[in-house]
Amino acid sequence: MPLGVIAVVYEARPNVTIDAAALCLKAGNAIVLRGSSTAAHSNAVLAAIAAEAAIAAGLPAGCVSLVAGGGREELAELATQSDTVDLIIPRGGEGLKNALKDVATVPVIYAASGNCHVYVDASADLDAAERIVLNAKTQRPGVCNAVETLLVHRDAAPQFVPRILGALAEAGVLVRGDELTLALAGSSNGDPAARARVRAAGSTGEEPQPAPGASPEPATEEDWATEYLALTLAVRVVDSVEDAIEHIGRYGSGHSEAILTRDTAAARAFQLGVDAACVYVNASTRFTDGGEFGMGAEIGNSTQKLHARGPIGLRELCTFKYLVEGDGHVRA
Repeated sequence: MPLGVIAVVYEARPNVTIDAAALCLKAGNAIVLRGSSTAAHSNAVLAAIAAEAAIAAGLPAGCVSLVAGGGREELAELATQSDTVDLIIPRGGEGLKNALKDVATVPVIYAASGNCHVYVDASADLDAAERIVLNAKTQRPGVCNAVETLLVHRDAAPQFVPRILGALAEAGVLVRGDELTLALAGSSNGDPAARARVRAAGSTGEEPQPAPGASPEPATEEDWATEYLALTLAVRVVDSVEDAIEHIGRYGSGHSEAILTRDTAAARAFQLGVDAACVYVNASTRFTDGGEFGMGAEIGNSTQKLHARGPIGLRELCTFKYLVEGDGHVRA
């Protein structure tokens, strides 16, 4: 059964107007669209086309509606229409999420932020790790399934950190690193003091190789919790898979997390220990997408646990009704 009237609140990309309208109508729902002021004209044209096409196909007038203007006051009014709106799906950053959390009386599924991580374990294939990290960060940095923090096991760090810093620099990525990441960057460029810090930190493995052009900035506590949506990446060296899981549990948003490893036990510990909608082993976080999952289009990716988690497609826009027929039956 359809859910009823679904309000989709979204920022920026006007393609969401058509994606959301098509999905909701196909699932049997009516839709109320509220886009951002930055794409108001595009949203208005696209919503009008969708409404016209729906009516021409025999759907009732008003099955696609667009509301615009009014700022946060209008958003609060929409979020409290419990008698007429059955569900709100916000697509946007933490600001939009928090604005709805404060006022919403209508049920909400947050297609919210993705502070995603890739963890390079001690046994990782470093060639594959480099490809995966670059893909997860640079293939499309402005989306919710792009990686925002790279975690590297201490034993892999002397070889991998300088290498990936060089590759990231060539790709135009700004790195914000912890103390050991900065030391490895310095040691790879001939800084004796940095080499001493690396030795003092107890790193093992081969001597770091040069990473030309890599000049990471010091990371702050805020960096670990930031969804950059840009060519910026936080990098941290951790002691174990358990430390990686703990870091993700503290700073992650429950969206998409990846471990790169050849150790089956480490992979399984990561899968079971990380609480996220999508957990990957030896693959990029960029696969979290309704189309990639074979579900077709999506409205967004839910980081919640009820009633949808991960990509929100046709199935997630429906609910159940039990039709029970009897012949005088009574319960004993």
